[in-house]
Amino acid sequence: MGVGQAVSIMRGGIVETMILAAPVLLVAMVVGLVVSILQATTSIQEQTLTFVPKIAAIMLVLAVLGGWMFGSLAQYTRELFSMIPQMAR
Repeated sequence: MGVGQAVSIMRGGIVETMILAAPVLLVAMVVGLVVSILQATTSIQEQTLTFVPKIAAIMLVLAVLGGWMFGSLAQYTRELFSMIPQMAR
């Protein structure tokens, strides 16, 4: 296995991680921003108010996109396993 192939595998893993994490992180960021704006306008500074909507939104995203995430990760794993014989050369 050469350096180029190792870099390609690492790049693929990083890209896959970013693709799978992006929907969850974006939803958490948007919900956090909306809750922060609501807290600033209403002067409610309750700490638990920020976490409960974020957790609910993240769980909803995972419930909706969980199948796609698992399928994508399984496909990437199959691709890695199919490259094992080529790496042994």
